[in-house]
Amino acid sequence: MKEETKSFDIILADEIMPQLLGDGDANIRFIEGYFDSRLIVRGSRIIVQGPVEERDRIRRVFSDVEAMLRTRQEITPKDLRTILQLGGFGNGGSAAPLKPDGQFVFDGSRGPVRTKTPHQERYVQMMEQRSIVFAVGPAGTGKTYLAVAKAVDWYQRRLVEKIILVRPVVETGETLGFLPGDILEKVDPYFRPLYDALDEMLTHERVRRYIERGMIEVAPLAYMRGRTLNHAFVILDEAQNTTSGQMKMFLTRLGVSSRAVLTGDVTQIDLPDPAKSGLIEATNVLKDIEGIGFVSFDNTDVVRHPLVAEILHAYEVAGENGHA
Repeated sequence: MKEETKSFDIILADEIMPQLLGDGDANIRFIEGYFDSRLIVRGSRIIVQGPVEERDRIRRVFSDVEAMLRTRQEITPKDLRTILQLGGFGNGGSAAPLKPDGQFVFDGSRGPVRTKTPHQERYVQMMEQRSIVFAVGPAGTGKTYLAVAKAVDWYQRRLVEKIILVRPVVETGETLGFLPGDILEKVDPYFRPLYDALDEMLTHERVRRYIERGMIEVAPLAYMRGRTLNHAFVILDEAQNTTSGQMKMFLTRLGVSSRAVLTGDVTQIDLPDPAKSGLIEATNVLKDIEGIGFVSFDNTDVVRHPLVAEILHAYEVAGENGHA
């Protein structure tokens, strides 16, 4: 059966067109090589002629490219290749293809956030359906990023009254009391990955405003003791660095109309005795409780630079051979 073809336009901002096109429209031709459609440049318009089923995918690529160009002066073929591979649009991408457009999660300040792998899709569905969700897997699989996106989504839909970001602070062996500054200044380095994700969802200015007003709360895990967290979306990041007691304490803080998402990588435990990680214990002890969801990620879910998946695999092999 012959594919249905149709022409449509993509309108882009005039100021980004020179960087988008590249020398001799090289960037457009590069993108075109990943699709069956033909891309024709007319001023600030990109005319797309080709199969109807490619329409949404091509729109998403240009949306991602435009968002990138708003934060930098140029875009390289390497950047384009990464965007295309992370979207599952080419050979060699590290992400396992889900479907052409993925599942929409949230419309962030830098463009729509969508799932890119089957495990990510299951993760997002779990966060909607379960009160507590454990997400375990290697770095770069979107565990924290998607949790933050869903937290902001729930807040803006008025399903919760605040977002609470929690992390155990054990990496340096320092106690917060000996670190300079107020509480936010003390924990800032530990929470930087969460701040970065928030900035992409809301912009830096809005994030700071929400924190100042208490709509977003940032706190070390130790500060959760004795509290009851009602009407909140709570994210415990780096959960592999909790002890058994800390994990139990955190899970029993959950109050009325709240969601808790716990993310961690059991290959990066900083506790003196890694075998006593509260995350490892919890995934075994709580696995049969209805209302708690578990999602496991692996290297096929890595959505950072394509080399990240290869690096993780190389370390796994080295570990199996006794070299790490």
